[in-house]
Amino acid sequence: MRPTSSSAPRRVLTVCLAAGVTTLLDQAVLTIAVPSLRQSLGASAGDVQWIVSGYSLAFGLTLVPGGRLGDVRGRKHLFLAGLSLFLVCALIAATGTRAETVIAARLLQGAGAGLVNSQVIGTIQDVFQGQERARALGWYAVTGGVSAALGPALSGLLVTLCGGGTGWRLCLLLSTPCGLVTLWLAARRLPKPARTAPDGGLDPLGLLCVAALTLSAMLPFITGGPPLAWLAAALVSAAALALSQRLRVRRGRAPLIHPALTRSPRYGLGTLVAMAQFGSSMAGTVVLALFLQSGLGLSALTAAGITALGAASMGVSSAVAWRVVRRLGDRTVTVGLTLGALTLLAEALAATVLSPAALPYALAALQLSSGAASGLAVSPNQARVLHHAPAEAAGVAGGILQMTQRVSAAVCLSAVTGIYLRGASEEPRRAFAEACLVCAGLLAVAVGVCLGLPRTGGGTGARVAGEAGVEGRASREGV
Repeated sequence: MRPTSSSAPRRVLTVCLAAGVTTLLDQAVLTIAVPSLRQSLGASAGDVQWIVSGYSLAFGLTLVPGGRLGDVRGRKHLFLAGLSLFLVCALIAATGTRAETVIAARLLQGAGAGLVNSQVIGTIQDVFQGQERARALGWYAVTGGVSAALGPALSGLLVTLCGGGTGWRLCLLLSTPCGLVTLWLAARRLPKPARTAPDGGLDPLGLLCVAALTLSAMLPFITGGPPLAWLAAALVSAAALALSQRLRVRRGRAPLIHPALTRSPRYGLGTLVAMAQFGSSMAGTVVLALFLQSGLGLSALTAAGITALGAASMGVSSAVAWRVVRRLGDRTVTVGLTLGALTLLAEALAATVLSPAALPYALAALQLSSGAASGLAVSPNQARVLHHAPAEAAGVAGGILQMTQRVSAAVCLSAVTGIYLRGASEEPRRAFAEACLVCAGLLAVAVGVCLGLPRTGGGTGARVAGEAGVEGRASREGV
């Protein structure tokens, strides 16, 4: 339903952007506070992995069913319910005295965030049309960049000023004031609930298969166990997902993954690139924060300053990425991914050969390179992927892209932090180097996928450049 007054769309966009800041800030705000949280709760390595990855997991798995519910039931009530769940669980997590309580609260909080953001995307599509819609989605992407830059810095500041025991709890409450204001604004400004699509069902079996596949990839790094058993579970989950989607289509019901998306090689391969880049970036940032504090003994504020350099560099790089796309076309993404992989290799080498005194300065300089690489890869690839989404699946393509990115983040955070935490007690520098090599390997795979993609002509490159220009300054969140 479109607002009737000319100022109403701007008011709706304000609510959507505030919701984006509230929920996306919360994903980044624990980056620096993890060591303090672990010490305060006496959390195990597995607990830490669940705390940092559970939010992304629940966030991603809620996006697609949340969007479909909004289509058939109306968005406003779901937005308010999701944000209320997010705020309540933030309070539970911040006051928790056991790791298990924090894990459960973060999982539910991520589900609330996914429900909110799926309504945000749908509301923008309902209210805005044409270039106005592209501009609104671009501003929504900018909120992710602001959150990525502010999250670690504010986290480090709170831990430094309030101490480790209280600081991490305040980090979990950091987005609460903004969330309360957003809840009040949403109740007043969002359009009344209206059905925008027929009820095609939620495909709970498909979502269950995706969750099982994700957990089969995560749990080996958290709980251990025979790798072949987990591999078998993953293969069974993937086969069950494919079968369930085919059966659902045959019965004339909407599947979780639109069939047209599976028939579009450029969309599928571009999504794989986004998953590898997003997972590598999220995991690399968290492991760097852990290493700077627990491995090198730096303060939370110093660690926040180093990681903030990467976020600032990405903001600048994203702002000019569309100009680079005009010159290099699709190769811009390949250049960004290659630069990111080389930067991670340099971080691994620096951790191995440099002295403890010189290493923080080297890592700070390399963060500038890492941020620039992400800026060249994230927004242009997102624009390219969505540009090549089939027209009949354009409405769900963005939701699937976001879901796969956050599922990738959950898996990569579990795997890479597990690699670091298992070796950090004895040789933290070696453990950090190994984690960097894994992240570099992910980007190398993405580079290989990019090189295998057929090049587009100049016209397509120009259109993608235009989309990237609108979405400049896109976030680490990849939204």
